[in-house]
Amino acid sequence: MLEQLQNVLKSLANPERATSSQRFFKTGKGQYGEGDVFLGLSNPQQWAIAKEFKGIEVEKLQVMLDSPYHEFRMTALMILVEKSKKITGKDYEEMVDFYLKNVHNINNWDLVDCSCRDVLGNYLLDKDRSILYDLARSGHLWSERIAIVSTWAFIRQKQVSDTVYLAEILLYHKHDLIHKAVGWMLREAHKRQPEAIEEFLETYASTMPRTALRYAIERFEIKKKKYFMEKIKFQSK
Repeated sequence: MLEQLQNVLKSLANPERATSSQRFFKTGKGQYGEGDVFLGLSNPQQWAIAKEFKGIEVEKLQVMLDSPYHEFRMTALMILVEKSKKITGKDYEEMVDFYLKNVHNINNWDLVDCSCRDVLGNYLLDKDRSILYDLARSGHLWSERIAIVSTWAFIRQKQVSDTVYLAEILLYHKHDLIHKAVGWMLREAHKRQPEAIEEFLETYASTMPRTALRYAIERFEIKKKKYFMEKIKFQSK
């Protein structure tokens, strides 16, 4: 089944789309996705394939996650997401362990964002969440993004405290991919617990990265958005 999966992905390769993806995902020298190789598949194509091959054993996906092809890694992660909808108990725990052992292969923002909420975040809903704080303090870009985006699972249950605490840890990160992720999760959290997020922004809006603030307030009503945007003026240039 694994070989069949690989052949299906390769058969759908689109060189023109691959070239575009390599630019979009910053694969040039010194960029965050340096050296990544694309086949040129769309996300809908990969989700459809993941659903078709979701019966592959978790451990066999290691070959996919070790692949230089971005879409091999992406589809493997999507299969884990599909599996997370059905498994429980020890099987789920083992899958999460497998996921965490492969953070070095979850090495672009789309790989993080398609998987961590459902695979890791949902698993931690009724468990100790200290692993997220370890990831946030790891100094590893993709682990840090996994930490904050995984809280999306909690947000959907109206639990925003971990999002706030992790946002504080990551708020002054040097990379805009973390600024964007923090702002995005604050925006999602605001939908469920607006008072908590506005209190956070009252404290940090004048000093937090502009990108994070703009993402966080993107869907605020005009008057409130203007209020927080005014605080940006107090930031040092």
